[in-house]
Amino acid sequence: MLDLICAYENYLTNVKQASSNTVSSYMRDVRQFSTWLRSEEGIDVVDAAQQNISDFLKYLQELGKSGATRSRALASLKNFYGYLVSSGFLNSSPVQRMRLERAGKKLPQILSDQEIENLLAQPSDSDPKGLRDQAMLQVMYATGIRVSELIGLDLDDVRLDSGIVIVGNKKVRRIPLYPDALQALRTYITAVRDTMAKEGETALFVNVGGARMSRQGFWKLLKHYQEMAHIDKDITPHTLRHSFAVHLLERGADISSVQELMGHSDISSTQMYTHMVEGQCKNGGQRPL
Repeated sequence: MLDLICAYENYLTNVKQASSNTVSSYMRDVRQFSTWLRSEEGIDVVDAAQQNISDFLKYLQELGKSGATRSRALASLKNFYGYLVSSGFLNSSPVQRMRLERAGKKLPQILSDQEIENLLAQPSDSDPKGLRDQAMLQVMYATGIRVSELIGLDLDDVRLDSGIVIVGNKKVRRIPLYPDALQALRTYITAVRDTMAKEGETALFVNVGGARMSRQGFWKLLKHYQEMAHIDKDITPHTLRHSFAVHLLERGADISSVQELMGHSDISSTQMYTHMVEGQCKNGGQRPL
C-alpha cells in the first residue's frame, strides 16, 4: 500500500499545502502504523479494522509513549483514513469514531504456566469440535503466530512428519511444534478435519459449517474456554502470542530467535518482551501485569 501512502503525502503537500512539519508528523505516524500492521497482523492499511488501530495505540502505550504522542497518532490516522474515504479508496473509515482511552502505562497481559495449562485442558477430547479447539489453542500457543495467520493456515502448511507449520507468504517462517501441540494437531487432522470440512475446502481449521474459521469465531471460542478455566485476565488471541514470547525468553531463548519465530520485521517490537522479563526479575519473579 506504499502507493496510497505516497499519494496521501502528495495530497498533504500539494493540495492541502500543509507545512513541512505537519506533513512530516502525519507521515511518520502513518508509516509507523503501516509497518506495525504488516508485522503484527500481516495486512495492509486498507484492510485495517478499528480493533487493529486500537491494538496499535495499545502498542504505543506499551512502548511508553505519552498520551500526547498517542493522541497525535490517532489524529494522524483519522486524517489519513479520511483522505482514503474522500478519494474513493475506502467506503468508510475504521477510525472515524475512535477516541483515545486515557489510562496509565499498562504492559500486555501474560498468562502464567498454570493458566496456560488450565486453558489448554478445557476443550473436550470426545467430540470433533473439542478436538479442533484443542488443536487451535495448542498451535496458537506453541507457535506464537498471529490470529490472522492461524486461521489463514491451509492443510498443506502442516508437516506432521517433521513437526512444523509453515507460516507466511512473502517471508516464510517454519515454526516447530512441541510434542503436545503436534499430537493435538495430528489427532485433529487424522480423525476430525475431513469430517468437518466442506468438499474442496483448503483451510486447516474449519467452523461447524465446514468453511474456514473466522477471527471472530476463534475469539469467541477463546473467551468460552477462558471462562471455563476461571481465568480473570482479559484474554485475547494476542495474549497467547505475548505469553509465547515471554515464556520463551524466560526459558533462555535469545531475542533474535524469538523475533524470527514471531515474524517481527523490527526487533524493537520483540524488545518489549525482554523488558517484561527483566522487570519480572527485578520484582522477585512476579510478572508485571
